[in-house]
Amino acid sequence: MQPVSATARPGRRAALVRTLAAVAVLAAAAFFALTSPVRLGLDLRGGTQIVLQTRDTGTVVADAESTDRVVEVLRKRVDALGVAEPTLARSGDTRIIVELPGVQDPREAARTIGRTAQLTFHPVVSAAEPGTAPATAPDGSRVIADESGGLLRLGPPAITGDLVSSAEVGSDPQRGSAWYVSLGFGGAGADRWQKLTADAACSAVGDPSRRVAIVLDGAVISSPQVDPSIVCGTGIPGGATQITGSFSVEEAKDLAALIRGGSLPLDVEVVEQRTVGPTLGAAAIEASVLAALIGLGLTALFITAVYRLVGLVASIALACYSLISYAVLVAIGATLTLPGLAGFVLAIGLAIDANVLVFERAREEYAEPADRRDASGANRLQRALEAGFDKAWSAIIDSNVTTLIAAGLLFFLASGSVRGFGVTLGIGVLASMVSALVIARVLTQLVVRSRWVQRHPSASGLTGNGRIRRYLAERGPDLMRRSRIWLGVSAALVTIAVAGVFVRGLNLGVEFTGGRLLEYSTNAPVSVDAARDALAADGLPRAVVQTSQESDGAERITVRTDPIDDEQAQAVQASLSELGGGATKLRDELVGPTIGAELRGKALIALGVALLAQMAYLALRFRWTFGAAAVLAMLHDVLIVLGVFAWLGRPIDGVFLAAMLTIVGLSVNDTVVVFDRVRELRRASPVEPFAAVANRAVLQTVPRTINTGLGAMAILGALVLLGGDSLGDFALALLLGLVVGTLSSVFTATPLLLLLSRRWPPGGRDRGAPSGRKPERTRATAAASSSGGRWAASDPYAHVPPGR
Repeated sequence: MQPVSATARPGRRAALVRTLAAVAVLAAAAFFALTSPVRLGLDLRGGTQIVLQTRDTGTVVADAESTDRVVEVLRKRVDALGVAEPTLARSGDTRIIVELPGVQDPREAARTIGRTAQLTFHPVVSAAEPGTAPATAPDGSRVIADESGGLLRLGPPAITGDLVSSAEVGSDPQRGSAWYVSLGFGGAGADRWQKLTADAACSAVGDPSRRVAIVLDGAVISSPQVDPSIVCGTGIPGGATQITGSFSVEEAKDLAALIRGGSLPLDVEVVEQRTVGPTLGAAAIEASVLAALIGLGLTALFITAVYRLVGLVASIALACYSLISYAVLVAIGATLTLPGLAGFVLAIGLAIDANVLVFERAREEYAEPADRRDASGANRLQRALEAGFDKAWSAIIDSNVTTLIAAGLLFFLASGSVRGFGVTLGIGVLASMVSALVIARVLTQLVVRSRWVQRHPSASGLTGNGRIRRYLAERGPDLMRRSRIWLGVSAALVTIAVAGVFVRGLNLGVEFTGGRLLEYSTNAPVSVDAARDALAADGLPRAVVQTSQESDGAERITVRTDPIDDEQAQAVQASLSELGGGATKLRDELVGPTIGAELRGKALIALGVALLAQMAYLALRFRWTFGAAAVLAMLHDVLIVLGVFAWLGRPIDGVFLAAMLTIVGLSVNDTVVVFDRVRELRRASPVEPFAAVANRAVLQTVPRTINTGLGAMAILGALVLLGGDSLGDFALALLLGLVVGTLSSVFTATPLLLLLSRRWPPGGRDRGAPSGRKPERTRATAAASSSGGRWAASDPYAHVPPGR
């Protein structure tokens, strides 16, 4: 037995650590996946989302504090609707987002939560007989149930909520830390409160008429009795009132928040409203799961066919990736939305990217001359795999960081379901790195160390360069020789795309223009002309009507109008139901013109920030010329996809914005891999013409581009065919962006880099070059050096033969 070398021990320890880490990650992922349910957004489980805008009232300014008080009031209103798991949250300083799962008719919900909070204080006249129907008498008195369910007869309101100046929670240690609510009144409220309590104090202790009822939106939230120490006719000063009782701290805080909210009533306006039927979400989930399985299966078959055993292992790691992504999603309590579901599926196709980068680098290392590797086939295979992981690290980090930047921008700059897409995409990117660099590494190392693979190294899939790589190495087409032609073709494509925007215009969705979008499924086909005539009779002559038939034969009809109220929307459904033998609501979106203009502005800001952020990152990692070339190529990709959608008349909405920001990340992903190889080859061959270096970098990364692109294209193609209207346009934009981005990394970004580098040559070391290391000198380097070449003054990348 040969002794284990000292250098081998750290490697084995590192392998052991990675193995333990992989087992721990998978165990934790399985635990969360099996024990934690996934939270579905309204667009997947069905329901209504209402966005409210608070307005100044003249006496109260709408800000974050006053809006928070309104949220507490609305929470009680929503609870009264009996909706399961409602969500209310402030967005910004003056917006409130209300989500009501399962609510398909938003009319009653909008009426209930959209009215201004009304807080009043009433004298209690007497107790009402059990069975008395709650009602209001002509004299202003009313019968209403108190907080414990008993019936009270209340007098007309004596004080309104706008006269309450404060409502704070306190405790009294002398009374066993009992919690109470301290009230303060301003203006005329102080005198009115003193008179109200002075009159109540004239009744006997225990008599219902000694109580004062605090009513919010027609419901008694508290009806305390005036303390026995208060003498008849004296009353309680307006600034020294405490409501005591057996309150818990939570109950005291709730009561104080309700009184404060009622004391600061704000005008509330519905600026956005969305309703999604449960069938639409169920169909999207089914289509996404099917697309994921198809894409996963095709990717696994392809990667196994190309990389054999290590490809099979990568497919297993890909399944582990899916488990990890899902587990993280449920563990952090993220809400899975429709675009988020598409992002989860898309990330499966992108997850194989890191494995392909590693395997291609390992093949290159194995193909090095034998004197640079151990003569033993087994050791040579293991070392090639280790070198593949080590040398692919830089490209993996750079390409994934650019996608993470896009995901982060989606989360911080977008809203609603699009924000959910950013969350799932970011989780997918991080999970893919864990899958490739930890789990796949452990599994592939086990495979290449097995005795069978040691005897049959070709079965590993790392000993051959593949047909595409062999063809490129033997033929070596000089693509960069025609760099100006490629730039001309790219410019022509952008011109055609921009022409589509001006000639056909952009079909902006209601998110960006304001209006109402109604989508129904009908039992029988409805002609566009008949629908337009019916809607004109309903007072909507300018409504835009579109019909379609789904792959399952279902008839769909979409109506787009200016902003209309819920009663008019109900009339539209009734008319279409009469024409189509019944109409089921699938989707209902209402967006005010103000918020539409705001979303348009945010979309442009998000896109601009995305381009600048990517350029800044690439400028730090490479040179500014690299960053500028990549950003211009990104802009090229975005404009082409936008132009295609303009020519096709496809809708431009918030989901399309998510696709655009994702395209930015995908485009940079491919470009970074090429540029990373350019930087590496140029360090190894400093005197070789830069155009030749760039051409070699392109040819060496083409196999990776093809192998990774096909997996994502398979998934997106399945989503385009199976996703219907809900996912089809989104998947189409991503598919177009992926195809255009893959081509632009070769035919746009790299020629632009050549152009910029001739105009602004570098003045020093490349960023990212390792310090203290001499660059490896390849055979190409030696050949260039022995020829006695020198740099041309006008172009530091151009190699000038001697004597010229």
